[in-house]
Amino acid sequence: MTATLATNLDAPLHIAGRTLASRLIVGTGKYASYEQMQHALDASGAEVITVAVRRERLVNDKGESLLDYIDTSRYNILPNTAGCFTADDAVRVAKLGRELLDQLDNPGKDWVKLEVLADKKTLLPDPLGTLEATKQLVADGFKVLCYTSDDPVMAVKIKEAGASSVMPAGSPIGSGQGVLNPNAITIILELLKDGDPDYPVIVDAGVGEAADTVHAMQLGADGVLMNTGIAHANDPVKMAHAMRHAVHAGRLSYLAGRIPKKLYATASSPWDGVISYIPGE
Repeated sequence: MTATLATNLDAPLHIAGRTLASRLIVGTGKYASYEQMQHALDASGAEVITVAVRRERLVNDKGESLLDYIDTSRYNILPNTAGCFTADDAVRVAKLGRELLDQLDNPGKDWVKLEVLADKKTLLPDPLGTLEATKQLVADGFKVLCYTSDDPVMAVKIKEAGASSVMPAGSPIGSGQGVLNPNAITIILELLKDGDPDYPVIVDAGVGEAADTVHAMQLGADGVLMNTGIAHANDPVKMAHAMRHAVHAGRLSYLAGRIPKKLYATASSPWDGVISYIPGE
């Protein structure tokens, strides 16, 4: 079903020279167990999964390694600089991720999901640190998929710095509030795709349910990245299935083009030729 939809109704997603059938990118953190994570990843249909590189994120309290539960021949691993609060720290962690994936011979070794956070309470991106880290990593040969706020001006600066994809937040990380400012996302899409319609813009963070994913895709986003929305659902595997279909539904709805909103009703059938019935005749 998924392959048929991608092949017949939509073109694949292209990011930094890589072609992806799935427009859903999912994280590997916050699950109750690594086994649950395995099943959810499979249900999501995702080809790219994010992995936080810091050692404490890779090994749980039982001493089990996250990587032992990931089929590295199936998934493209996207190293994540989650937990970094300075540009220098993010660059260091990105390089650690590249070394790790080089050992695994995974094709994602030159990719990085860049996060430079401002503080632990809001988890909002630090705009100056994010921009500086983007410039450094691009100069070092990385394909940077950059998490940022929904600020259109900053989104443009990050693209100009060489990011392979700009990933504006729908709402704060893990908040489950969905897309809080659709106008900002729409403006970002317009600005980044002006003269460059294939430039990939991925909505990242804040998704809580399938409707949020559909909303993001109907705005014209090229994909959605999520973790908490699946991992913290009552049934993560079922939610992963839901998100998989939501990405397709929202994307196809966007491509199809919605009808205009009107104040009054519009009849589905024409009035011409309708036979009137008058009681008593």
